[in-house]
Amino acid sequence: MSPRHEHTHRRLRRALIVGGVLVAVSSAGALAFGSRRIVAEDAAYRAPAGPRCVPSQLNRSDVLPGTSLAVNPLPDSYDASPRTQISLLGFPVHALSDVSASGSSSGSHAGRLLAYSQGDGASFVPARAFAPGETVTVRGRVRSGTGRTTRFAYRFVVAHQDTLMYTPPAKPAKDYDEEQHFLSAPTIQPPVLSVTANADATTPGYIFTAPYSGPGPSGPEIFNDSGELVWFDPLAGETAATNLQVQSYDGQPVLTWWQGFIPPQGFGQGEEMIYSSSYQQVGRVHAGNGYKADLHDFHITPQGTALLTVFDPIACDLSSVGGPSGGAVTDSVLQELDLTTGLVRREWHSLDHVALSESYSSPVGVSTAWPFDFFHINSIDQLAGGETLISARNTWALYELNTITGQVTLRVGGKRSDVKPVNGAATAFQHDATVQPNGTVSVFDNGAVPKVHPQSRAIFVSVEPHARTDTLLARYEHPGGLSSGSQGSVQTLAGGGVFVGWGSEPYFSEFSPAGQLLYDAHWHGSYQSYRAYRFPWTGTPAQPPAIAVGGAASASAPVSVYASWNGATGVASWRVLAGSSPAQLAPVASAAKSGFETTIATPGPEPYVAVQALSSVGAVLGTSATIKS
Repeated sequence: MSPRHEHTHRRLRRALIVGGVLVAVSSAGALAFGSRRIVAEDAAYRAPAGPRCVPSQLNRSDVLPGTSLAVNPLPDSYDASPRTQISLLGFPVHALSDVSASGSSSGSHAGRLLAYSQGDGASFVPARAFAPGETVTVRGRVRSGTGRTTRFAYRFVVAHQDTLMYTPPAKPAKDYDEEQHFLSAPTIQPPVLSVTANADATTPGYIFTAPYSGPGPSGPEIFNDSGELVWFDPLAGETAATNLQVQSYDGQPVLTWWQGFIPPQGFGQGEEMIYSSSYQQVGRVHAGNGYKADLHDFHITPQGTALLTVFDPIACDLSSVGGPSGGAVTDSVLQELDLTTGLVRREWHSLDHVALSESYSSPVGVSTAWPFDFFHINSIDQLAGGETLISARNTWALYELNTITGQVTLRVGGKRSDVKPVNGAATAFQHDATVQPNGTVSVFDNGAVPKVHPQSRAIFVSVEPHARTDTLLARYEHPGGLSSGSQGSVQTLAGGGVFVGWGSEPYFSEFSPAGQLLYDAHWHGSYQSYRAYRFPWTGTPAQPPAIAVGGAASASAPVSVYASWNGATGVASWRVLAGSSPAQLAPVASAAKSGFETTIATPGPEPYVAVQALSSVGAVLGTSATIKS
């Protein structure tokens, strides 16, 4: 390891937090996404004995002995997907040869060796799926830079996947007053927002959320400090969205979010969306190896890769931890994908590295319908120094991983913590662990459910690895004493402020570095947002502005025109054009922009009208369709 990497490694260790008070908690079941508790079945579940899902040795290295080749699936693992690729990382594709895969029951598998666009490896992609339960043997050769060729071989076992039935959640009773309504954009119905604090010292930027679980449609949403809607993309049917944020893609700022379905078991089955500043799709990322992307985290890296989470329920004999022998477990998976090719570069499974007994959830009474969600990954932070920090809700712990080998090198919190919390630094059911530029770690500490802390909080902590102690540096709590049973996020802002999304409690708060509450807003009713952020953003929609007109009381009465432009950030005022035909329109009225939808009074009725969106210097940014008044 280079001195630079050693320095980064030590820095991370100093920064990592201890989560998890060592309290004997036996939960009645796994917590579902959206703060819905999954209650274990009353009667003991009986089924035929399930397969093995945990390797004989936990925390093996991805790197094959005697080589520098990192492989996935992990050698001697029992949780591979039937549709898995064989990922080979650490050598260019021309250094790999004679790669083959053979199943103990399905026989030899033809396939293609496809290179990663980063030039550091390739995936062997089988032409057909492996059989559940079979042992797969992988063989090949790798040539080093000195010209020496080394043979390699290893085995893994394919899991029996547990397919869950999707049951759409019951929608809350429709409440007209819980949604916003616009005449010019009738299909856009975001939740009503109340702003209760809005100081002048807030950080510039818009607020990024994704409402779901309310009576109206789910979808990514942006609003400003006044609570005025900037952009909302309502999704059809039961499709939900989470984790809207601004990232960089191909050198440009983009919007990214997850969308898909959320089973009652509390994870996502969907895909990651990438949209430009004109709100046009420029990317769509699917999980590899036959999986569907989970809702919890998604990062685009400078190397042209994407990091995302997957939740994979598989059949498993849980008798060793007091569960049913014919049960199932939800494996938490981290994938790194090549964005250019879609190939899987790395894949990390919680079952391969963390013992089932480390969970604070109970395996008693679980079944194939309600798998044991022992880990529940909810954040990823891959660092330049060769480490990756992840957070697991149901073990109350953060894990430092060696990015290359996949091995856990440090546990912070939980039942097997490597460090001791000091000054109230312990977390429970935490989310969104992020290493800050100064080496501290921010965490959203839920502290519930069941309640472990009096209220949820955003915290910043530092670790002294030699003293094996962890110190709480700062905490930010809502004056309303919010206790969020699930979800939540912490973001450090320019200037040192902190923005907090309170998850299952639909509140959004900004604090000064000293802890003063500068901004606070909340949705009404049953809406929730997994995370919330503040970002600068400039949006110019590809679609034209929208227009509607109000009915005139008589043929000679003036007409009210309603104008909006979903997603536009540069509109300062509106101008109404009217005339006797679509080809003969002239300016008749104007008004400063007022909220998402602006009402403009006209001097008198005209058969045809349109609106123009104007910038602060009067430039025309966009023109609506011409409609009859």
